[in-house]
Amino acid sequence: MPSRLSLTLHLILASFILLVSSTVFAAPKADLWPYWQSSDEANSMPINHQLWQQTLNHYIVQQGEQTLISYHQIDQEGKWQLDRYIREMSKLNPLAYRKAEQFAYWVNLYNALTVKLIVDNYPVKSITKLGGLFSFGPWDDEVVTVNGKKLTLNDIEHRILRPIWQDKRIHYAVNCASLGCPNLQPHAFTASNSNHLLDLAAKQFINSKKGVLSTNNKTQLSSIYDWYQADFGDTTQLQQHLNQYRTTPVVLKTIDYDYDWALNEAK
Repeated sequence: MPSRLSLTLHLILASFILLVSSTVFAAPKADLWPYWQSSDEANSMPINHQLWQQTLNHYIVQQGEQTLISYHQIDQEGKWQLDRYIREMSKLNPLAYRKAEQFAYWVNLYNALTVKLIVDNYPVKSITKLGGLFSFGPWDDEVVTVNGKKLTLNDIEHRILRPIWQDKRIHYAVNCASLGCPNLQPHAFTASNSNHLLDLAAKQFINSKKGVLSTNNKTQLSSIYDWYQADFGDTTQLQQHLNQYRTTPVVLKTIDYDYDWALNEAK
């Protein structure tokens, strides 16, 4: 018969797991980090993302609606190249550049860091398996230092990108290494192509089954639209947003949400 202490410990553990699981999908709110707001709009110099582009060129694979990554093929040279890109970005002061350059900088850095997390822990079935013992994924882990500030992926997405640019298309640009996530774009973001890539990413996702799957009077949406309702608005506003990019307009009545956290791996 289990001891009273053993039963107590099991109850505590079960309660903690229940607490963690209940907050898994409580997406962070946009919470501005004021330090990152400034820019130098007079600086016309571009930030070079060629090393990141080379990584995309070598390891991106298109399979149907999915853009996948050949993680298993990233060898020592590929790892060195990815590490070098992140090191170079971390040495820059993004505040010394204009806002358009900063946007591309943060999106590319976020995506490169995410790929590095998978590569460093490969093989792994899902990014949600990374992070601390009781954490759901690595998003609150410090992964890079810029301007002497230690940053997490959540800092980049929710304290810099979302509150500063306030563009719902950001959700289609940052990639979480999962099949349910909007595709990692095969082109690095730059100041000149960001708006085009944001529109392209939105169109791809919203017209894919993982983004919007409409059958009769029922619509299955990506959980992104549930987690970030604050960004996409009410049902009417969301429908307008989706139909801005849909090839076939959708009418939102009965809505279900779904998300696939399996690794976006090309096997």
